[in-house]
Amino acid sequence: MAEKSNRPVNIKDLTEDEKLKYEIAEELGLLDQVMKEGWKSLSSKETGRIGGLMTRRRREEQKKKDKK
Repeated sequence: MAEKSNRPVNIKDLTEDEKLKYEIAEELGLLDQVMKEGWKSLSSKETGRIGGLMTRRRREEQKKKDKK
């Protein structure tokens, strides 16, 4: 089994979706846990919440673009 790398996350190298994912994790108070133990340490409820909020924000952004 591969070892988990403890490389620091470089915000500049992340995609927009990844940035949003980290932003929402921070808002939910989960970012410290993710940085220490990785995304696998989150429960399915926590990851589902992050995914749901990501979807909601993308839809809101799309609606704003469509109105312009």
